[in-house]
Amino acid sequence: MQIAVGSDHRGVTMRQNVLDILRGLLYETIDVGAPDSTPVDYPDVAEQVASMVSNGTVDRGILICGTGIGMSIAANKFPGVRAAPVQDEMLADISRRHNDLNVLCLPADMMSTYTLERVVKKWLETEFDGGRHARRIEKIAEIERKNGMRK
Repeated sequence: MQIAVGSDHRGVTMRQNVLDILRGLLYETIDVGAPDSTPVDYPDVAEQVASMVSNGTVDRGILICGTGIGMSIAANKFPGVRAAPVQDEMLADISRRHNDLNVLCLPADMMSTYTLERVVKKWLETEFDGGRHARRIEKIAEIERKNGMRK
């Protein structure tokens, strides 16, 4: 599995931690985003990662900003992207099992390194349940088609 990881300036340190976690688990990574704490606009980074997920260049994405909210909003503008802010293991589990979340958005200002590792691992290890949840994901895809986001 190949995963693109991006952050704005507030998430630079956490992005490095995420890359270390992923590489330690032997995932292929693409590093995107701010090189240091010089301010950048989160929609620019979200666009890079979400477009890679949307067009199938990567399997999943992880985005990091202060709260995870802005990255989530921007990433969800791309067809087929299902992004949400997640800050604990329970949400990581449900986001995968019920929503087939393919872009994990993390809050750099609100998460410890200990919690980060647990959340990322849970999100990576949890499979999509399918069933009634697959029907709902298809309804989301239909909304995208109706609004010109998908063919």
